Amino acid sequence: MSNDPDWKAPEGSWASSAARRRNMQAIRSRDTKPERLVRRLVHAHGLRYRVAARPLPGLRRTADIVFRPAKVAVFIDGCYWHGCPDHYVSPRTNPAYWSDKVARNVARDRDTDQQLRDAGWLVLRFWEHMPAEETAAEIVRLVSERRKGKSDEGPLT
Repeated sequence: MSNDPDWKAPEGSWASSAARRRNMQAIRSRDTKPERLVRRLVHAHGLRYRVAARPLPGLRRTADIVFRPAKVAVFIDGCYWHGCPDHYVSPRTNPAYWSDKVARNVARDRDTDQQLRDAGWLVLRFWEHMPAEETAAEIVRLVSERRKGKSDEGPLT
């Protein structure tokens, strides 16, 4: 994309203008403020994890926080991009495209959850608006429980 003021979005593009395109490209897909805060709190409880990792090698999707030995995948979902029932508001510009995009994201989330569960993973999803302290406490509790359950089966790897 050039800085040309006469720039126009390609036919079928999601960008309604050059400014909108720059704005949308600046939105982070990882290391968001809610993710960083939750990770810091979980780390302070002594848990170690992978960040933005694929829980399953053959699944081309990443979880925000992955506890591989315990088989726990954590997602901190953004209210807009994942269709939060409390906070999602359809945009005024190009609402059909964006609402369809969010619906596809939600469908992909459900498919990801099912594939991970089928492989024996515990899937944890939290909204970005949830208090980080509560989210972190729940993650610590569930990962710890899962690890204790595995300790009866032998050492963790």
